[in-house]
Amino acid sequence: MSAPDFNLLITLDVLLNEGSVARAAKRLRLSPSAMSRALARLRETTGDPLLVRAGRGLVPTPRALELRERVSQLVQEVEAVLRPAEQPDLMHLERTFTLRTSEGFVENFGAALIALVAAQAPGVCLRFVHKPDKDSTSLRDGTVDLETGVVGKAASPELRTQGLFRDRFIGAVRLGHPLGDDAITLARYAAGSHISVSRRGLQTGQIDEALEPLGLKRRIATIVGGFSMALALARGSDLIASVPERHTANLRTGMHSFELPLSVEEFTVAMLWHPRLDADPVHRWLRGCLREVCGQAANGAL
Repeated sequence: MSAPDFNLLITLDVLLNEGSVARAAKRLRLSPSAMSRALARLRETTGDPLLVRAGRGLVPTPRALELRERVSQLVQEVEAVLRPAEQPDLMHLERTFTLRTSEGFVENFGAALIALVAAQAPGVCLRFVHKPDKDSTSLRDGTVDLETGVVGKAASPELRTQGLFRDRFIGAVRLGHPLGDDAITLARYAAGSHISVSRRGLQTGQIDEALEPLGLKRRIATIVGGFSMALALARGSDLIASVPERHTANLRTGMHSFELPLSVEEFTVAMLWHPRLDADPVHRWLRGCLREVCGQAANGAL
């Protein structure tokens, strides 16, 4: 059995409303002969003449009258499905979004994002989950709605991404640290005791790669899995934490921050989501909230 031609539903709906092949053809921008052929197909498909001549016009058969309301409703439902999604009523929206971010991102941007969302959509709940790696499975399987981070090679190529802000590494030490007494030279920086930040527990990273051509090497005193832990340790010791500037702006309050005395490449913090949510108006609104919060954040001036 061949698949039904659903375009015939629209043709039938117009024919039953107009009661005229000529008027139906004009409404659908078809020639009268094309509309006559469509009516012939409808008669063959339904097994009923549908419209029969009465004087100079056409009148519907009992079967056509029976179908008229159902066909009209089906056409309206199809049009609603294919119509672009309407803007949601945010004040009455109830929905929970799961965001996969680093702890530092939540600590620096989370409060402002929650406040903005609550002001516009009080029924929306944000669930923040830990980001132990860059695996994209949770975005693909729908357990995570939105993710933030530096887009790496491990990210799935089908994901949508949009940059939120550019960031750079700076140094941070406790107030009263010896590095705060004078100009921070490359030699003084490298000679200190450092905290390495690595989710995988690696001892060296981007900063060490920048020091190597200069013939210098940091002394790594400890390795931690996140920037907030690094800053907590630096705040209570003479250790040096090298952290992203904007990403840690709130966390460095009450500490001495300084520009690194070497060139380290900047990077982009982005948000990532699965294509199936790209056109969802509520998800699009949430992405706008995140862009606004990150755009309004302080520039991280030292």
